[in-house]
Amino acid sequence: MFDWLQELAKRLGYFIVSVPIYVAGPAMILIGALDSSLLSLPEVNDYLVVARCYTHPRTVFFFPLFAAIGSVLGCFLLYSILSRGGRAVLHRRFREEHVLRVERAYARFGILALVVPALLPPPMPFKIFVATAGALQFPRRRFLLTIFLARSARYYIEGTLAVFYGERVLRFLKDNGLLIISVVAGICVVGLAIYLLSKRGRAAVQEGKRIQEQDSERSEQKN
Repeated sequence: MFDWLQELAKRLGYFIVSVPIYVAGPAMILIGALDSSLLSLPEVNDYLVVARCYTHPRTVFFFPLFAAIGSVLGCFLLYSILSRGGRAVLHRRFREEHVLRVERAYARFGILALVVPALLPPPMPFKIFVATAGALQFPRRRFLLTIFLARSARYYIEGTLAVFYGERVLRFLKDNGLLIISVVAGICVVGLAIYLLSKRGRAAVQEGKRIQEQDSERSEQKN
């Protein structure tokens, strides 16, 4: 984490743990929404969830939901902007080779390609997956449900671990981020393979390919 981010996280952390829950909850929603849309505050949300749950263990049952709701709102804003702007805005915002890589992941796995980056902490990229989902106009309800479930799982796991291990959870995530990504990605790949072999999974893949083909046709017609 950069020095200014560390300072910001400390100040926000002091605020989040010291104010009543009826203030901390809405503040967490706002911070989560800003981070997932207009700003980029890597690890700050995780730090705040860990800090609140460690300081007030009983809040572990509901506080992670505030962070998840904020993330959903921010992602929905970014999704809406890109769904209107289309792939032209997407390619201006992100490198072309990165966009193509993410588009291939969506074409192969559909909305399931969003699960892994939504679950994992940095250095796993996330916003490009959200933006691409908007540009490709994936079904809104499925998109929002995926973000909510994945983010809720992430923050609840962090909050629960914080109750027992405190801020060491964040240090572990930071020091072992790539290892965690590799392990979770491996588990998800196995799960996806099982899913894709099922009838429903094959249908989802075909739907993803159909959407990508329609997108390509629109681009060719514009040109």
